[in-house]
Amino acid sequence: MLPKRKDDIVLIRHMTDFARKAVDFMQGRRRADLDSDEMLSLAIIHLIEMIGEAARMFPGSYASRIPTFPGI
Repeated sequence: MLPKRKDDIVLIRHMTDFARKAVDFMQGRRRADLDSDEMLSLAIIHLIEMIGEAARMFPGSYASRIPTFPGI
């Protein structure tokens, strides 16, 4: 059961956009780069925070209907 409200779809798009951006930032880099590059580390942390903020606004009723959806 996928969300049908326009706002819910927008939230999902935001979360996937932020996740893709984090993956893009890490392309060709290693864990050591996170430890040594404060700007990269802060950017990744910020993107993860933004994913969390969008997830927090996502209705919990959807999570309970999708067994593979991580608990909220």
